[in-house]
Amino acid sequence: MRLLAVAAVFLALGTGACADPRPAGEPKMPPPATSVSEVGASKPAPAAGAQPTAPPAPPTATAAPAPPASAPAPAAQPEPPAPAPEPRKLAAASGTDFAAQVRAMYRVAACGGDDPLPERFSAKVIERHCKEMAETYASYRKAWADPAGKFIADLRPLDAPKTVVYPFGGGDLVSALVVYPNATEITTISLEAPGDVRAIDTIDKSKLAADLATISHDIRRLYTSAHSTTKSLQAASHSTLPGTLMFALAALVVHGMEPVGLRYFDLQPDGSPRYLTTEEMDQRAAEFEELKKAGKKGGPKPTTHFWYAQDTPFGNVEIRFRPRGDVSGAPRIYRHIVQNVDDQHMAADDRLLVHLRQKGKVSVMTKAASFLLWYDDFSKIREYLLKHVAWMISDASGLPPSYAEPAGFEQITYGQFVGPYFIIDPKNTRAEFVKLWKAQPRRPLPFRFGYPDAEKNNHLMITRPKTAPDDPAKKRP
Repeated sequence: MRLLAVAAVFLALGTGACADPRPAGEPKMPPPATSVSEVGASKPAPAAGAQPTAPPAPPTATAAPAPPASAPAPAAQPEPPAPAPEPRKLAAASGTDFAAQVRAMYRVAACGGDDPLPERFSAKVIERHCKEMAETYASYRKAWADPAGKFIADLRPLDAPKTVVYPFGGGDLVSALVVYPNATEITTISLEAPGDVRAIDTIDKSKLAADLATISHDIRRLYTSAHSTTKSLQAASHSTLPGTLMFALAALVVHGMEPVGLRYFDLQPDGSPRYLTTEEMDQRAAEFEELKKAGKKGGPKPTTHFWYAQDTPFGNVEIRFRPRGDVSGAPRIYRHIVQNVDDQHMAADDRLLVHLRQKGKVSVMTKAASFLLWYDDFSKIREYLLKHVAWMISDASGLPPSYAEPAGFEQITYGQFVGPYFIIDPKNTRAEFVKLWKAQPRRPLPFRFGYPDAEKNNHLMITRPKTAPDDPAKKRP
């Protein structure tokens, strides 16, 4: 327990951005159906980026002959009532809400709430697991979440948008809520798939016991490490009780929240989410298994930055949550989107950018992001951030000063940065960050946020629009 508490000081929960000294790529989202009426049909959705087929032109109307002048005008006929929407189309519009499954997984695996345990599971196994999880949560709060949260609260402006975007964010809801505890909408974007919450309905006792042990180990390591890795996050996402979902549900427990619903979705060409039905999910899962059997799914797909798209039939997930026991307010929204954000994929499929732009100005965080924002082939996500950031917190894997300053931002540094501890840096971008830290007074940073630097120093920076000289944040020692 002592070791856990000490180690957790260095937490900088990660981003799913890297597994070793090499940057990461991310996968493409499944193409959307073009309309609600297509839901449940066997016809496949159009490929991403395809132009929609124009509807056939209506037939040319032919004017009816005018009645004789002496004929009385026909009596107006009442319009027939509009037909009631078909139940299937209503279900397609809202998708299937897996509220029961997400609450069961929250109770059994994340150890949140006090709902009765399913009778088919061993209460002793779950109680032992939950005792370990409670110790992990308490240590994490004491060693990292509480001190980091208080420190960052003194930096964060009171009017920071409550809509948060976290690129390269893995399933890192836990530190997103440390940085933005009052956020009403949080979106993480990375290559890790969320997995299928319905696994809680079918997992057997022996597999549950094994997965709970794995979950306990993975979350404890995540909460006591400097950053998570693509390799570990992808491995966790393939367990029967999927790791990416588990990290999100554990985050809710840490912060005193509870889930109230879960839906899967695609992004449509206009950027809006279209929620999936059980039938669609079953069909996708079956098709995915057939492709795997045929050897067309599941293998690595090398990219410029060495990581590969994670194949999954369940690309994006939305969890609605609230403070535990509080039924008075509107639920908050957490979305995890699986998307490759390099320029090649964003140019071929711009639905994510369309979706993000509709949020307007946003609060942003990123850390342990493999320094991908330094690279020219991540210019589209970088340009999005430069146009939409209201306030951003990051380590040195954030926006380079050569892009931030011309766009009207200032960057305030904390801790010490003498260089990245790994990087492929053909343009010597690191020199910009070393200069940035040297030019400012050293402001103490008592916890790790993201990567350490080359000499294991803690460091953090704030990127914000340029402000007046008497801004209180500038006076912070």
